[in-house]
Amino acid sequence: MLSRAVSRSAGVTVRTASRGLSVTLPRFQQIEQKGSKDAGQPAPFNWNDFFKLRKQERKINLGSSIVSAFVGCNISWGYLSTMQIDPTQMIMGFDPLMVVSAALVASGALGYLFGPLFGTYIFKMRHKDRLNDYNGKTKEFLKHVVANRVDSSSQSFSNPVPDYYGEKIGSLKEYRQWLRDCHAFRRKAKEFL
Repeated sequence: MLSRAVSRSAGVTVRTASRGLSVTLPRFQQIEQKGSKDAGQPAPFNWNDFFKLRKQERKINLGSSIVSAFVGCNISWGYLSTMQIDPTQMIMGFDPLMVVSAALVASGALGYLFGPLFGTYIFKMRHKDRLNDYNGKTKEFLKHVVANRVDSSSQSFSNPVPDYYGEKIGSLKEYRQWLRDCHAFRRKAKEFL
């Protein structure tokens, strides 16, 4: 018999028979040791993981929107710079320089709008293993938002609607604050009616 463990409320005392040593391990170390046996299984997907992935998805979408807007502007500039424009001729009743500038801005805006399509694809490829959990939590989160959001018909300048779609919620703390803001909005709306 090389070692034996005796359970106590504060932790576990491990005694080694060969040397007579006694070591007490705190409860959290016991949990870590049990978790090391199940190292092959991923940790459960919780709300903190969901909000971290949600922030990553937004960052990826924003980055891809910026890149696609830049690419769209460059492609349209490549085409527009080779066109021969007569400065004395109007294009659809507008100055040619204004039309070219508007076309550059429009192509950049269109590229910016296509960015999230590429960003979502990149996000899905990077997080294949957690995608089902993430989609399930997204549906659950949106159900919570729909169930708890306020009626926007009673808004006023002094009582604005708190984040109707829940887009700014990035953590559990912000979600709880959003719930408090919704409750305060309802209370103010009832008092002033």
